[in-house]
Amino acid sequence: MKVPSLNVPGLRRRKANGLPGVTAVARIDRRTKRLTKRLQSGEIAIIDHVDIDRVSGEALAACAPAAVINIAASISGRYPNMGPRILVEADIPLVDNASPELLERVAEGDVIRLHDGMIYLGGELVGKGQEQTAETIDAAMTEARAGLAVQIEAFAANTMEYVRRERDLLIDGVGIPDVRTVMENRHVLIVVRGYHYREDIATLRPYIREYRPVLVGVDGGADALLDAGYLPDMIIGDFDSVSEKALRCGAELVVHAYPDGRAPGLERVHGLGLNAVVFPATGTSEDIAMLLADDKGASLIVAVGTHWTLDEFLDKGRSGMASTFLTRLRVGSKLVDAKGVSRLYRSRISTSSLLLLVATTLVTIGVVLSVSPIGQVWLNALRVAWNGFVFWLVGLFS
Repeated sequence: MKVPSLNVPGLRRRKANGLPGVTAVARIDRRTKRLTKRLQSGEIAIIDHVDIDRVSGEALAACAPAAVINIAASISGRYPNMGPRILVEADIPLVDNASPELLERVAEGDVIRLHDGMIYLGGELVGKGQEQTAETIDAAMTEARAGLAVQIEAFAANTMEYVRRERDLLIDGVGIPDVRTVMENRHVLIVVRGYHYREDIATLRPYIREYRPVLVGVDGGADALLDAGYLPDMIIGDFDSVSEKALRCGAELVVHAYPDGRAPGLERVHGLGLNAVVFPATGTSEDIAMLLADDKGASLIVAVGTHWTLDEFLDKGRSGMASTFLTRLRVGSKLVDAKGVSRLYRSRISTSSLLLLVATTLVTIGVVLSVSPIGQVWLNALRVAWNGFVFWLVGLFS
């Protein structure tokens, strides 16, 4: 199947000297989430991402690239990941298992041409791969589902290994640092830039307005809060995907470090002239955010964009997601998904209740004025004032 050439305003895909395929500027990065920060509409993304997950697929599709070239297998068969289907359904050509030397032969900003899985630079063939279609993705997904039991067994084994390494943290809270942000007896809203985070934040506006929870952004989740018009109280993560604007917004910074104490994100913080608390832990940054909120006495933890289903756990494609599963067991009934809050939450005083209260009050005042002597005096005074107003108004037009 040939790569489609869409006639969409703003895209820079074009034919070069009448040659077939897609010609556009190349943007290159082994880490997809870094690439999507600078990928522009109509450019060709070159990534090295085994098993493109749903979040990465949605992020790439939102950038509207002319095509995506993956050095790795977009569907390895380990589990049925959703990212490739999202790209193909968005009419974005996807080329898999491209030549590894492509990362060396093509530089950022080079204009390349993609046609039938072949990649050309200045007329020279510099790499090739397998172009994915809806049919090839369906076949790969069917095969991946057949091996899902193996992944579940591996997930269980990783879970037990995490329990062995982090039992003190999970059970007794050993290693959780002190922070200045007060969470005792307060709601805490933890935002991760994950599944449907924009929609979830939008639906939580009435809840945020009424309860004023502590706002915690996990890495890029801090930028999600800023984009929605909120100022985070705390930012937690390794700080590889959070903007400088967010880091400088005044929030308390908690750097997620490796268990041995190494914290690459701390160097960036100090480079900005800021200070941060260090939290060494094996799990993910969203996990330590929940553990921290629970340890500091939060009465309720509301999660936006985090992982809940088995598919979402597996979709991260790493053993560290076992910690996410156990963290939810540790936090227990305090933890609520944002979707659940938006469905169950009702304002303490609804609009209809306020209108009913106002109407009842007006009726009550009217009854009191009509039956009491003082009320009769007031009513007569109102009639005199009204008649005077009407006389004055008529005089203006006579």
